[in-house]
Formats: sequence, structure tokens, C-alpha cells
Amino acid sequence: MTPEDRFPGPEHPHSGPRHQPDLDVLPYGTYYEPEPAAGYQGTPYDAETYSGYGGARYLEQHWPADGHGHSHTVHAQGLNTDQAPAFPHQGQYDGGYESQDVYEGQDAYEGQDQSGYDDRAGYEPTLPDQPSPALQLPGRDDPPTIELGPPLPDPAAPTYPYPAPGPDEPPGPVYVVGDVHGYLEELRAELRHQGLIDADGHWSAGRARIWFLGDFTDRGPDGIGVIDLVMQLAAEAAAAGGYCRALMGNHELLFLGAAKYGDEPVQSTAGTASFLAAWRLNGGQQNDLDRLEAHHISWLSRLPAVALEDGHLLLHSDTTAYLEYGESIPDVNDAVHSLLSDGSVDEWWDCFRRFTKRFAFRGDAGPMAVHELLDTYGGTRIVHGHSPIPYLTGAVHADDGQPPHIPGPYVYADDLAVAMDGGVTMEGRLLVARLPI
Repeated sequence: MTPEDRFPGPEHPHSGPRHQPDLDVLPYGTYYEPEPAAGYQGTPYDAETYSGYGGARYLEQHWPADGHGHSHTVHAQGLNTDQAPAFPHQGQYDGGYESQDVYEGQDAYEGQDQSGYDDRAGYEPTLPDQPSPALQLPGRDDPPTIELGPPLPDPAAPTYPYPAPGPDEPPGPVYVVGDVHGYLEELRAELRHQGLIDADGHWSAGRARIWFLGDFTDRGPDGIGVIDLVMQLAAEAAAAGGYCRALMGNHELLFLGAAKYGDEPVQSTAGTASFLAAWRLNGGQQNDLDRLEAHHISWLSRLPAVALEDGHLLLHSDTTAYLEYGESIPDVNDAVHSLLSDGSVDEWWDCFRRFTKRFAFRGDAGPMAVHELLDTYGGTRIVHGHSPIPYLTGAVHADDGQPPHIPGPYVYADDLAVAMDGGVTMEGRLLVARLPI
């Protein structure tokens, strides 16, 4: 049993049929090893597995071995922007929560899919005595709506050597990117490895299409740098006739909730916690929160939760909880965006908890859960992140002390599901792959 299976809880009513798999049975599947781009000269990914930051150490830094938290104070000024949900004042956070069943490798609030929510009292790691710098963004009044002409060209903007696609020209190939979790240098190396960016970090993939599967921040050293890079590539790809898009992961919900609600209490079945406590427990980096700006919030808040691309149903989490938010992809995305715009703190918390559930596609009943989503939203195969492949395959339990061997994406559930979280935070690898696999 993996650590995520330790916290059973009540299932949601009206959630439709859910099938409880035997999680002691590992899924039968195969690895896929993507080929590097033609003419590429090599990167750190020449090794089969690697991590430039020793990813598993983020837990050792934040969770003491005895499992007890320590009191501290955090100050964070709320955000308010005309482009994103208003973030009220967060006040002072003076800890006192105690962790339960602390374990390595995964989100403290990420529980198994069919068993319901995993809600434990938030745990506070030790922080420096000095309070964090206030995070302040100026609010702006909305300007009057007027008709605008086409934007004036920026003479300083870069130009791209790709002509616009013709009306009958097919789109470019599709790539998917697994969970990044702040590992910016690993992301750059793998995008370069696949020929998607050049040596200077700019889009070089022409009309290709890229989907990031969510979880840009937390645990790794530079989550805001990852967001900035993806936003940059989105603009450059559009200029080249391609596109770079992203899904909302559970860590986006957690990061936005920490910025908006701070230490405001939320109700959980195991006691009162807060977004800020949960965010820190799950690898939140103060450096990311300090650099979070209005345009980041606006962009993150508008990410879709579900997408369909060339017959692939793209999700962040391997859960059937998306069915709780609508019977079509637009319905799900609209429901999540509406919640982020107007929802209460408890509604945000409930959404975060639902999208942290996992392992719906494991075991004998896994293909049935996949079909439930495909029959509702379309597509012939699910591609997801969220659950690291070492946990799906059991490789994380190796007794030799070596990093898990992750040669590529993992195909399982009767070949209906593709897992893309290579476990970069646990010294696996950050995966980028071209579809179909």
C-alpha cells in the first residue's frame, strides 16, 4: 500500500458509480521512451534518471522526523487585481497544528480517489523567525469599454521565421509535459531535448502544440520561473503558428488559495486547517509567494481543468472527481472558473480536495473508471499527471536506495491511460512526450 492509501473517508453523494480497486495490485503497463529531436547534441537527460536538485529532499527540509509542527508567524498581504479573483487581507498566521502519519514523497492532502477525501489538520514546518515580506499589488479600476483597433506592432518585439499556417494546412504535432513542480532547469533541458526550444530558451517548434498538465509550483526551487517560461512560450508559439497551453493542477488551486485566503480557517473532517498551512505542508516555497504578481494570478485562474486534443482527454489528476463539476468539458471548466471567481473559502477547499484524489485508474477496476470519463467527455485515451509513476508502478519502494528508474511515460489501464508525472521531485525525471504514445 502506498502512503496515499492510509486515509479513507466518506464518498461524496451524487457522484455516480465509483469502483473501489484493489490498490495492492499494481497496474499492468509499459514504459514508453521518447526519442530526442533529430540533430540534438545531448543534455543531462542522456542519463536514464536524474535530478539536478535532489528532489526528495524537499520533504526532509519541511517535515521533522517526529512528525510534530512548530509555531511560527507568517505575514502576507492579500492581492487585489481587476484581472483575477480579489484576494482579501490574510492576517497573521500563528501555527499550532500537528501532523499525522507524515510520509515521504507525496502531497499531504492527496488521498486515494474512491475512498473520498483525505483531510487532516494542517501541519506547520519550522520557518525563520522573521516574518516574510508583505506581498502587495496595486488594485486598478476597470477602464471604460471602448472599441480598439488592432494593436500597434512593438518594434522591439522578436520576430519569428515561421509563416502563418494556410487555411487547409494541418496543425503541428502535440506534446504533453508532466508535473514540473518548480524544476525550471530540468524543464528547459527536456524542452530543448525534444527540440521545442532553442539554446536561448525561446520557442523553436514552429506549429507544434504543447499542453502542460499542471503543477508548476511547490517543492522545487523556482515555480514562478516555470510559470514565466510557460507564459513566454505561449506568446512565442502563437506568433509561430503553434500554441502552448496548460491545465490547472491541484497545486495551482493550492497556491492561489494560499495567496488569497492565507491562514483563514477552512473546515475539514479532521479539524480546522488553512490554505497556507496546507500549501507549506505540501512543499510551498516562500520565494514563489513573494514573487507572485497580478498577471500570474490572472493567468493561473483562467487555466482549464480538462481539455481534449486529437482524441486524448487531458487531465491533471487521475481521478473521476471531474464528473462532480459537469457532464461536458466546457461545463467543468466553467464551473471551476466560476468557483475561483466567486466561491467561498470552503468551496475552494472542497475543489482542492477533490482534485487531489488519485489512483482511480489502478487495479482491475481502473479501465472502467477511465471509460466513465471517456464516455462523458470524449476521447479514446486519458493522459494525466499528478500521481508519480514510481508510486503507480511500485518502483518507489526499491530497497537498493537508488533513484527510481523512469525511462518514459507509463501506459496502463488496458492501454487506456498514460501517466506523465515522472517523479522529478523524488529524483525521477521530468517527462515531455509527443502524442500519440
